This record gives sequence, C-alpha cells and structure tokens, in this order.
Amino acid sequence: MGNLFTGVQHIGIPTNDMNATIDFYKRLGFKIAFETVIKEEDCRVCFFKFENLCIEAYENRQALMKVGAIDHIAIDTTDIEAAFTFAKQGGFKLLDAAIQSIPSFWANGVKFFKIEGPNKEIIEFCQILNSN
Repeated sequence: MGNLFTGVQHIGIPTNDMNATIDFYKRLGFKIAFETVIKEEDCRVCFFKFENLCIEAYENRQALMKVGAIDHIAIDTTDIEAAFTFAKQGGFKLLDAAIQSIPSFWANGVKFFKIEGPNKEIIEFCQILNSN
C-alpha cells in the first residue's frame, strides 16, 4: 500500500475559539492555507501550514480543552477508493460506512474516511481532489 500513501496530510484539532487559534498559530509562524465555513454544521474550518506541517482547526464548540485533545491524524492518499478497499479487507475498524466528501474544501474538494486505532485514536485517510 506504500504507493497509495504519501505521508501525514494534517492533524485535526477542535477549537472553541477560532480567532484565538488563528492568532496562536500565526504567532508561531504558520500561514493560513485555506479557510472556510461548513454551513450545514455552522463550523468554521482553518488549515494552517508551516513548511511540511499542516494543522486543521475546526470550531465545533465541543473541544475538550485538556491534554490529548487532538482529534485525528490524516494520512494523504493518492487513491481514496483503493485505500478504502485496503482498510475494509484489512479488517480495520471503519468509522465511516462509505467514503465521505466535502466539495467546498480546497479548490476541488476532498474525499476521506476514518478508522479507529487500538487506543481509540482516529486515523483519517484523505485525498485532496485535483481538477482533472
């Protein structure tokens, strides 16, 4: 499966205060790579980049505000359908019954699904869609 995965895509962190989160990461030297609102969920989302590190913060007003609050680690994939088949056939605990999509993320949308790790960590497999 090594040809499907290209590394960590982002780390997802819930927040109760996006403005404070933006200020914090900007002060660390991060740039805002993408920002949007998921209207159906009234959820503001911001991706911060610094070199090869990408952090997704989303204002869900449910952040636990304690150590261990990282929600998920996303692995970049070049073929979301093959990755989903791999996860199903590999016996991983799927948290999504099907591949999910958010058409408003990045220029052409994203497709993703999540599995659960042995410590209840969430691993997201994500493909940013190209224009082709």
